[in-house]
Amino acid sequence: MPPHEPALLDGQRPVSTKYVASGSGILMPIGGAEDKLDDKIILSAFALLAGGKRARIVIVPTASSIENAGLRYKAIFLGMGVESAEVIFIGDRSDANGDAPLELLPDATGIFLTGGNQMRLSAIIGGTRFEQLVRERHLAGAVVAGTSAGASILSSHMVGFGASGDTPKMRMATMAAGFGLIDHVIIDQHFRQRDRIGRLLALVATNPGLLGVGIDEDTAAVINDDNVLEVIGRHSITIVDGSDMYSNVFQVKGHGEITVSNARLHLLTPGHRFDLQSRLLLDK
Repeated sequence: MPPHEPALLDGQRPVSTKYVASGSGILMPIGGAEDKLDDKIILSAFALLAGGKRARIVIVPTASSIENAGLRYKAIFLGMGVESAEVIFIGDRSDANGDAPLELLPDATGIFLTGGNQMRLSAIIGGTRFEQLVRERHLAGAVVAGTSAGASILSSHMVGFGASGDTPKMRMATMAAGFGLIDHVIIDQHFRQRDRIGRLLALVATNPGLLGVGIDEDTAAVINDDNVLEVIGRHSITIVDGSDMYSNVFQVKGHGEITVSNARLHLLTPGHRFDLQSRLLLDK
């Protein structure tokens, strides 16, 4: 379990004292394209929450087709002064069921999933020993973060792929099973930068019991074990609540447009908190 009072990295200040003192189960979905060169607010927050100088981080670049994606994050985290940062290369399901996860994950205080293709993550890792170990480490207190594709797969219901656009349409997006580290939400990423409000509305219209969470680039949600979300980073998070939504999604044919009414829309800027359970803004 990460220490309750992590040793700060050189020149680092806590992003939120609420989360530094949190007991366990922190999730950090990141909208992608997080700053890796300047202040590194999001990546340094992850390292801090994983234990600061005492952090033992495992990086999983499975979603990426870029060979050195994991090594780049390793260099960043080691440059921050963490105790250790290791890359687990999982290229197929035999790797995910092999010994490498067993060797590195049990001691990890932070697990970082890189961006890329979330369907690749799901197809290679879903249902394997590795996925089970990630879930166990999260329940034991390890911080689990994912950027871009790595963010989407954290929830039980994952956006597999889909189209951009303002207007919700049938067949605009496909949903698949994620890792299930958080229930009752759909996480989308690169949100406003890639104009994904339409597909999130379409997914919530199809599944109004789920809360849609759209995360902008260089922005992250820090979610504690009480299901309270705090926004950090440069931009914002859009939340779509379909609890009282009306839609005609069951009548629309083909790729037709969907009528949506009475959906609650929340746009949260950095520093604001939202209770995912009660679906209410906190700290007004």
